[in-house]
Amino acid sequence: MITHHSSLDSFYKQIEFVQAHYSAHGLKADNFNHVFIGGLGGSGIGATITKSYFIHQFPIPVEVVNDYFLPAYVNEKSLVILGSYSGNTEETLSMFEKALERKATILIVCAGGQLMEKAKEQGLKYYSIEEGFQPRMALGYSLGFLLRIFAELIDTDISEDMESTIVNLQDSGRLKHAAKSLEKKFQSTLNRRYTILCDATFYGVAMRFAQQINENAKMEAFVNVLPEANHNVIESYYGQLPSNFIVLNSNSNERVSARFDFVIALLERENNKVAVFETDGLDIATLFEMIYVLDWFTIYITEPLKVDPMEIANIMSLKEYLTEI
Repeated sequence: MITHHSSLDSFYKQIEFVQAHYSAHGLKADNFNHVFIGGLGGSGIGATITKSYFIHQFPIPVEVVNDYFLPAYVNEKSLVILGSYSGNTEETLSMFEKALERKATILIVCAGGQLMEKAKEQGLKYYSIEEGFQPRMALGYSLGFLLRIFAELIDTDISEDMESTIVNLQDSGRLKHAAKSLEKKFQSTLNRRYTILCDATFYGVAMRFAQQINENAKMEAFVNVLPEANHNVIESYYGQLPSNFIVLNSNSNERVSARFDFVIALLERENNKVAVFETDGLDIATLFEMIYVLDWFTIYITEPLKVDPMEIANIMSLKEYLTEI
């Protein structure tokens, strides 16, 4: 069985797989009014990351849907990209049927299941992912394919960026060390909830991190985005708070960076623990590096918290319940 440790140790191979198996879809963003990306959980987070990454480049609206429905204005001028690792996610299958009804153009990313069968029946373009992983362990596949799909839509070649990512991820010792340093930062407060402060560029990465804390470490985690959080959430930052704070700042906007400086100083003045990750913008290699480091952190803290990251009892119980009603 593939574990989280083994999947992370070989994470770069997921990007290699994407590079070896990506094939052109031949579509252009200019031919559509908007793009919808549908998916849930570990299969859906790649959509949020992709939208955040391309937010300053993509010429048409992009919407991420994590539900059973598609917006009423999806039509024949819509591109709908659906991802489900198992291919059997009921919400994603519902979106598929609605996209067919509306005569949207559909692309599929999955490892098999009903979704792949339906794609084959309809003669749709699909990207096949390797099997054997829990969905959240296969992010390299789903995110890698989505990045390539979006890049092609705007005539951008990211092949060299993806190759640089592979090389970067192979230097796992350096990245694991960064994850261990973060664990030591919060060594005495690991069982507190986690509050992730980010800018818009890092929103997808922050959401992925929160989800991994939830599923791997079984801890609460929340994401607050600046500058919006400075207009409301900041009013809860009085005194020492029952939370570990982690800042993800791409330095994409100097005014937002100034806001981060203020918030960090405010939290630390009240003796709150704050870990800061700053980058100079966000390229694809840095994107995957940040995801990789934060994923390892969520695995490292499972041992002192005495939880098993492979066990998802509540999720499995919910799925069983839904099959009975």
